[in-house]
Amino acid sequence: MSVSIDVAWKSLNKHGEELCGDKVEIVKTRDSDILILADGMGSGVKANILSTLTSKILATMLHEGAAIESCVETIAKTLPICQERKVAYATFSILQIFHNGDAYLVEYDNPDCVFIRNKKIVKYPYEIREIEGKKIHEYRFKVEKNDCFVLMSDGVIYAGAGEILDLQGWTWENMSEYTLKCTKETLSASRLAAMLSQACDDLYIQKPGDDTTVAVARVIERKVVNLFTGPPKSKEDDEKLMYDFMHMEGKKVVSGGTSSNIASRILHREIITKVDRNNPDVPPMSSIEGLDLVTEGVLTMGRSLKLLRQYENDEFDVEFFDELDAENGASKLAKMLIEECTELNLFVGTAINEAHQESDLTFDLSLRMNLVEQLKSVVEKMGKTVTVKYY
Repeated sequence: MSVSIDVAWKSLNKHGEELCGDKVEIVKTRDSDILILADGMGSGVKANILSTLTSKILATMLHEGAAIESCVETIAKTLPICQERKVAYATFSILQIFHNGDAYLVEYDNPDCVFIRNKKIVKYPYEIREIEGKKIHEYRFKVEKNDCFVLMSDGVIYAGAGEILDLQGWTWENMSEYTLKCTKETLSASRLAAMLSQACDDLYIQKPGDDTTVAVARVIERKVVNLFTGPPKSKEDDEKLMYDFMHMEGKKVVSGGTSSNIASRILHREIITKVDRNNPDVPPMSSIEGLDLVTEGVLTMGRSLKLLRQYENDEFDVEFFDELDAENGASKLAKMLIEECTELNLFVGTAINEAHQESDLTFDLSLRMNLVEQLKSVVEKMGKTVTVKYY
């Protein structure tokens, strides 16, 4: 079994602070995916520096294959000493899931990871190791498809303390039960992260008393999305591009009117335009037998990019998914890349769109290339693998 992980996280800044003291990093190695959550001591700028340094050190060293002992030792020697408390301190959780199904979880002073399998909360035994004076919890186990893991900072379990709830706050037990309930409603990591974060925000009455972060990892099979946009520079390459495109595993998306015409001509299949009067701001979609999504080009991709950036910048909530579920090309493309994709293959034509050659719109090629670069960048920041082929 070859597995991947669907990952999403959401953070709430402590009320009144511009920077978050929690930091999440995703690392992809040749044979694994690694999720790291670090929580810096205190809040604001100092906490942000501590968590950023911790997560970056862990990400870099683990990517290079360093042992956890070396990572903790490096962190202990690198973090700046707080002048008030005279200590350098950041807690962290590391979840590494190998493509063969092996898993490795390390926790240092963060709340325990919530692990859900087959609609039940599962607790695994762990070993306690002392490294550089720090007690580390280590877990090793095998994952199964649809397993769900939630890493969190302590702002989660103390949500509502002294306000809606008693001084204990939400507690790990209540939070894990709520997580279990939510997983029965959705298997999407992004939606689950939004639901848990919203619950924390509500318990804090929209004024978080601490930086609060949830990071969700769901075990899934590889999900490949292939996107073709723009005609090839040479018309003779139309068939080669379509052959390469159609012989890739995974979902097939064509973006752009000229690209759709090429697909229709090479595949000998009719284009059927779907008239949509509910979304006048987004050009209508089409359908071609054998393709999963056919959209207009520049405008639709630009609108999708807006949604993807909103998501990647942690500017999403439960209401964001109402727009993601909308029946238009931009929302469908964004939803596919957020929730149904671990790898994105872009097939990009480099000809000036023939529909614009007789006009002043010869900037079409540079605009399309710019959109492709932006799309590649934002999808990679979401922790997915992106490859681009130019024709």
